Amino acid sequence: MNIYFITIKIYIHNLSNFDGIVLMKILIKVGNIEPIINDGRIISIDLTKTITNDLGKKTKIILSFRDSYQLLTGSLANLAKSFKVSNKGIFPYSFVNENNLNYVGEVPNISYFEGVTQEEYNEYLTIPRFTHNNWSLKNETISYCIRDCRALHEILDRFNQYIYDLFKLNINKYPTTPSLASAVYYSNYLNKNTVIQLAGQMSSDIRESYTGGAVDSYISIGNNIHCYDVNSLYPTVMNSCYMPIGNPVQFEGDIRKYNPEAYGFFFCNIKTPDYLEHPIIQTHVKTDDGIRTIAPLGTWNDMLFSPEMDNAVKFGYEFEILRGYTFDSAIIFNEYIDKLYNMRLQYPKSDPMNYIAKLLMNSLYGKFGMNDAFNNIKVLDIDSYNKFESKNISNINDVIDLGENKLVFYRDKAKDDKTLVNDAFENHNVNVAIASAISSYASIHMSQFKNNPLFKLFYTDTDSVYTDRPIPDNLISNTELGKLKLEYVAKRAIFIAPKFYCLELEDGTIISKVKGLTKD
Repeated sequence: MNIYFITIKIYIHNLSNFDGIVLMKILIKVGNIEPIINDGRIISIDLTKTITNDLGKKTKIILSFRDSYQLLTGSLANLAKSFKVSNKGIFPYSFVNENNLNYVGEVPNISYFEGVTQEEYNEYLTIPRFTHNNWSLKNETISYCIRDCRALHEILDRFNQYIYDLFKLNINKYPTTPSLASAVYYSNYLNKNTVIQLAGQMSSDIRESYTGGAVDSYISIGNNIHCYDVNSLYPTVMNSCYMPIGNPVQFEGDIRKYNPEAYGFFFCNIKTPDYLEHPIIQTHVKTDDGIRTIAPLGTWNDMLFSPEMDNAVKFGYEFEILRGYTFDSAIIFNEYIDKLYNMRLQYPKSDPMNYIAKLLMNSLYGKFGMNDAFNNIKVLDIDSYNKFESKNISNINDVIDLGENKLVFYRDKAKDDKTLVNDAFENHNVNVAIASAISSYASIHMSQFKNNPLFKLFYTDTDSVYTDRPIPDNLISNTELGKLKLEYVAKRAIFIAPKFYCLELEDGTIISKVKGLTKD
């Protein structure tokens, strides 16, 4: 008997942070659900239900709930402005409580409208239906939700049309921005067999070299601090640097003794200079609070990308190569970056084409570095879970309560035992060698601002530097890839720790950052 399929995709903005678990508790009562969750983010939730009509015809309906925030990062209000669609308006979130759900009266005070300007509030007050103290919380909640859905639909519709016109792709096939950027790159710019998928032990070894951006606080207090950002750091190195391509070759010993130009990832004994004001080689260390990334002095061993190793030699580092993997190399991202960056230069920041170009340009890198060791997920009733737990207790990583059911995250040992590249079960277009290379080239680019006698360095983030005086003009440009742009000059600055600082500008504006806390 034929079964007819109907698939409908439903987008919810910021599903992961707000409604995902609540939604699953409801959907599990309707049919079978299959969530995809990675790194704590709900990518999608598929609800499947089979319906049989009076004639015995079966129809399988699949409702695929997706988080549009994973595809278009940013608040819905800002996205509406970017795509020039009807805005959802404002709403007094903090006014709502269990005791006033039937409130009718004056428009709530501006203090209940988070992040709303006085001008926006005054305009809201002029809406005709509010002029007789008949503002209704119930009615305005319904109206706000309708406007919210309409805005999201218009944004996605326009975004899809732009992507199709530019690259002949349908956004509904790609649940995240990195997956969309990867599809754009693979379908339009990649030469066949240039980038392969890495998996197994080789991928695990090379991932040790992938330490990400460097964030350090060097001097705690300063005056007249110049704050610079690099113009598109990762796209800069992707555009101009050679990347590891092709099939890697494993080796033992010091390959540079018989192949001085060997390129790849080398496991080395590392010795730093006795003193270096700004160490430039990072490593992962285990602490009581988890894995931390530091740039130490001393000796240790680690996996390194060979160009980063060669750059560190200039600063007095010494290396003994023990083993590793060599790759061929080529510049493979220049056409992709050139296309998107020229779009950014062509359109003003207020234009959606500028936003799309920036989004795709900055998202491809993350796809290559994604950890493809996905958890397996099961939705089990209580009895089934108890049986599963008794047999698989050591493989269960996490359990989320869904009321009468459990959402179980577990490892499949049969998959984990597969260690060869060709034994990868799924093709996620993951290649941590490329991600590590991009991150390493970015560190090399930033190293020119470290241990530099022309200025004192107070603080660095992945793509920014804070100095006590202007940086030479030849390194400054607001439009050229890789050059610095001056964001502001701080009259006073305090740097406590990475991602923890406060700046006071000349006009009295305070700029502060404390990782893990909101601005409020």
